[in-house]
Amino acid sequence: METHTALFHALADPARLRIVAAMKSGECAVGDLVERMDIHQSGVSRHLRILAEAGIVRMRPEGQKRLYSLRKEAFDQLETWVAGYRRHWEARLDRFGAALEHRQATSDNSTKESS
Repeated sequence: METHTALFHALADPARLRIVAAMKSGECAVGDLVERMDIHQSGVSRHLRILAEAGIVRMRPEGQKRLYSLRKEAFDQLETWVAGYRRHWEARLDRFGAALEHRQATSDNSTKESS
């Protein structure tokens, strides 16, 4: 659960979420993100550090540049977490649907018997 908390905490900030969205198309240099985000370079770097610490992005040095990309593993963890809740709600909705069908069938039978 601690891993999920770090992921959600990192993604909870609107600026970091925008940075992640900007990186969906592929690897980005810090300068590219600065231009897209309208945030100073120091702010983008701080957000990238937080995202890296949470395991959401990885950095690859290329000469003087630092190139950042999304880490699939972080999103796999989020998908696993969501899938657990999805299974929970699908099971509850299946039971609810079965109860409604049973109630409808019981209601239909009692209506036929009273006619």
